[in-house]
Amino acid sequence: MRDAYHEELDALTDKLVEMTRLVRSAISRATIALLDADLQLAESVISRDGEVNALFEEIETSIFDLMARQQPVAMDLRRVITALRMGTDLERMGDLAVHVAKVARLRHPDSAIPAEIRSTILEMGQIAENLVTKAGSCVASRDVDSAMELEQDDDAMDRLHRRLFKTILSKDWAHGVEPAIDITLIGRYYERYADHAVRVATSVVYLVTGTRTV
Repeated sequence: MRDAYHEELDALTDKLVEMTRLVRSAISRATIALLDADLQLAESVISRDGEVNALFEEIETSIFDLMARQQPVAMDLRRVITALRMGTDLERMGDLAVHVAKVARLRHPDSAIPAEIRSTILEMGQIAENLVTKAGSCVASRDVDSAMELEQDDDAMDRLHRRLFKTILSKDWAHGVEPAIDITLIGRYYERYADHAVRVATSVVYLVTGTRTV
């Protein structure tokens, strides 16, 4: 009976790792759709968000079932609590990738990204992918040292976010208000995506040590 119980706990981890894979794919495809004005790719990000949501619903159902049947305590209780927190953050990351894809869809057939900031958006997308990849590895391995590094890794995203604001507020900005609004929103989506990846990592730290880092 207890072996089956711990298999269920392990299954939660497997599902969380799968969620990191899905939201990594989503932000990668959303970034390409945004930069290349690829409508089909943008639509695929939007339509496949249901996979992320369905997996989170499975995690929620499993957690509530475990809580009712097993009444976990100590480390096991911490495990299910952090699984719910991580699932919530990952589900939100999927939503943020969808928001990016929707901007690409809205501006199609044009690109929402002016030429002078394409490299910044590309780099933000790459950092987002790296953060969620590392977060997924931390979830699987419970590597506290790597988890604690994510907050420093997120600093690069914050710098790029500030760079976007500097660009659109510059007197040299020649693209008008609407593109400036698009860029402001897009920058926020990437910045929040990174923040949620960090929250996943801090949940790993809490799971292993019982200590909150934020």
